[in-house]
Formats: sequence, structure tokens, C-alpha cells
Amino acid sequence: MRTITLRRVAVTGLGAITDLGHDVSSTWKGMSEGRSGIGPITAFEQNDEWTVRFAGEVGDFDSSHAVDPREAKRMDRACLLGLVAAEEAARDCGLDFQNGDHGRRGVAIGSGIGGIITIEIGYGKLLETGPRKINPFTVPKLMVNACAGNVSIKHRLQGTNIATATACATGGHAIGSAFQSIQRGDADVMFAGGTEAAVSRLCIGAFSTMKALSTRNDDPIHASRPFDVDRDGFVLAEGAAVVVLEELEHAKARGAKIHAEVLGYASSGDAFHIAAPDESGVGARNAMTWALKDAEVSPERVGYINAHGTSTPLGDAAEVHAVKEVFGDHATSLAMSSTKSMTGHALGAAGGIETIAVVKALETGVLPPTTNLERADEGFGLDFVANEAQDRQVEVAINNSFGFGGHNVSLVLGRHVHEELLHVPVEDGAQVGVNLQR
Repeated sequence: MRTITLRRVAVTGLGAITDLGHDVSSTWKGMSEGRSGIGPITAFEQNDEWTVRFAGEVGDFDSSHAVDPREAKRMDRACLLGLVAAEEAARDCGLDFQNGDHGRRGVAIGSGIGGIITIEIGYGKLLETGPRKINPFTVPKLMVNACAGNVSIKHRLQGTNIATATACATGGHAIGSAFQSIQRGDADVMFAGGTEAAVSRLCIGAFSTMKALSTRNDDPIHASRPFDVDRDGFVLAEGAAVVVLEELEHAKARGAKIHAEVLGYASSGDAFHIAAPDESGVGARNAMTWALKDAEVSPERVGYINAHGTSTPLGDAAEVHAVKEVFGDHATSLAMSSTKSMTGHALGAAGGIETIAVVKALETGVLPPTTNLERADEGFGLDFVANEAQDRQVEVAINNSFGFGGHNVSLVLGRHVHEELLHVPVEDGAQVGVNLQR
């Protein structure tokens, strides 16, 4: 029998830029205080024909501290947001990325939509002046993998280099893939997360016509209201979040600060509808169940869930149903909140932003609230951390991300490392014996 030892994975770097702030500190402060980042759209002009005129924008964005302004002209806003987040994560990690074994370091950063602003500009130029005047950097600007490639170049990451694109599950899948790369020995250090800059004419218009967005134009701050009986759709937002994951012994050997440990990861598919969730919550249920199994953590040890919780009628109900199925009687003992009530929904970046929210909750003992929750939908009956943060120390937490296409991902993170050994004997051949050291 062949045995693989799965290595433990620590979170040693955090970076974020959101509508709540330009770094992790200000973003977390906004979350813990219950502040909203939602407001009227400034990215483009709108008239009365627009049924949605608000979003979560990153204000006063300046990437010059992270990217040479000459290079920035060759990048889409989505890529620049990701590079800023990655720069903060690299600084927080404290590793010298210009020296050392570059082949043991990699990146997994994705985007749900990619360079949509570049696409809109390029198509406008095509119609206006013809194909000869299209910017020659259009393709490298619009690529979904542009951020991963540029982060790899800047930080000399010559190992695994991938970009996920699973709609709103993108950031979670990227972090999970990076976790597995380190866990199985393919890398020692990985940048992972998601980025999105989709507050654009096409995206606002398209999401509006499919009736996915809230239309509370007269009260945008209270428009994102996950689990509330009066929720009417999500609020589109932009931003980026990147974490640095590191093999635990590698991190300890250099004296790195360990924010948290990634304990488990799983993904699943609804196999139901390209845009709507399965109302039974089967995909969400499987993702959480399998992630807990991967982490070797019993449901009763989970104290907090950062919900996908987008403020859509079907999505929120399916997630609540899944949580009740997975956790049984314990579901009413744990806390579950949706930070999208404050940030809005940053699509491919959401999983990264909310992973950082989970890490900060584990570190600080503060659980961020679900704001705008005046009256929970009938039968939900869970602790949604309504409107005010809770002081509550938890050891294990889950981050859920679910996306169009039926993509589901759950990450299990822990405040303290633990030492149990799991031996799973299997026959030699198609399967591999696992000696899981966590």
C-alpha cells in the first residue's frame, strides 16, 4: 500500500480591497461595525431607463503603490484590484518573494467575469472606428487569468499558476485548489483568492433584466438584506481579496504569524439549473458535508458560518435548508451571518473577501453581523447575528460560496491547529492510503 502524508496548511497573509476599505484593516472594521459600502453608481451615467442605480464600488481607487502606472494602463480594473490585494497579502506574509525556491510558490486567483470593462471599451471602439483601432492589449487585459498571471510575474511565482472561473464560487474554489496544492506537496506557498470589477453597463443591465438585483434605488444602504422576509435580490459589488497559504512547518520555520489554518475543502454541483439553485439545497449540503469530512471535523465543532447569503429569495432559503440538514439540532447553536449585507456581492471575489472575514472572526472573537435583517423569513429560525456583531470565540468556522452553473464550495477553517491522526486503509491500486496529519 502506498501512503501519502497530507500536509497542514496555514494562512499567513491577508490582502483585500472592497467598498468598505482599501485594505484588510478598514474592510474588517467596516464589517464588524455593520457599516454599508453600498451607494449610487458613479462608474457610468444612468437615466430613468435603468431599473438599478446603485452598487458597491471601490471609491478613490489608486493602484500606483502596487503597480507601475505605465504597466497599469495595460491592465483591466479587475486585474488591478487583485494586484493591490495580493501586494498587501505579500507584505502581511513577510516572505521574501524575490529570493528562495520560486518553483515551490504559486498562485490561484480567479474572476467570475474578468475584464468586462475592457470588453465594453473594445467593442465600442470596434463599432466607432473599426478593427484597426482596437487596443493591442485588449486580450491580455480582458482575460480571466490576467490577475493570476500578473501576480505570478510580480512575485516570481514559478510553481502552480491557475485561474478559476466558477461564477460566485470562484474565490472559494481558488483557495481550495491552492490548499490542495500545498496539502499534497506540489507547493509550499500559494497566493489564492478572487477579483472582480463588474460594475459596468453590461453587467448592471444584464443582471437587472434577469431580475437578479435588488431595485431599492431609494434606499441602497438597506437593499442587501439576506434572510429577511423582504429581500428582493442581490447588490452587485466589486473588490478583491487574496490570502497567502503556506505549509505549516514552512511557516513555523521562518517564524511567520499564523492567522488561521485551512482544515478542509470540498466542492459540489447542483446539476439543476444554469442560474437558479436547487431549492432543496442539495449542492450546498454536499459541499458542507464533504468539507467537514475532508477536515475530519464533526458538525458540532463548528461555531460560525459565513453564509453565501446573497439576499435572493431562492438562494437564501436553499442555504438555510442545507445548514439545517447538515447540522441538525446544532444548527440553532451556531451563528451564521452574511457579510454581503454590508459589502454587496462581489461575484468572483466574494469567496476571498468572506474567507478573510472568517479568518478575522476566528482571530478576534468577533462575528460580523447580517445587517438590514428586520424580520427573518418564516421558518428560518437560526442565529443570523442580526444587525450587531457578536463577541463569541469559535474554534472552527465555514465559508460557503455558491455560483451560477450550480457551483458550490465550502471551506473549513480553524483558529487553532490540532494534532489528530487519521489513518484510512484502502487497497493498493486505484485508491491511495492517506495518513492525514493535522
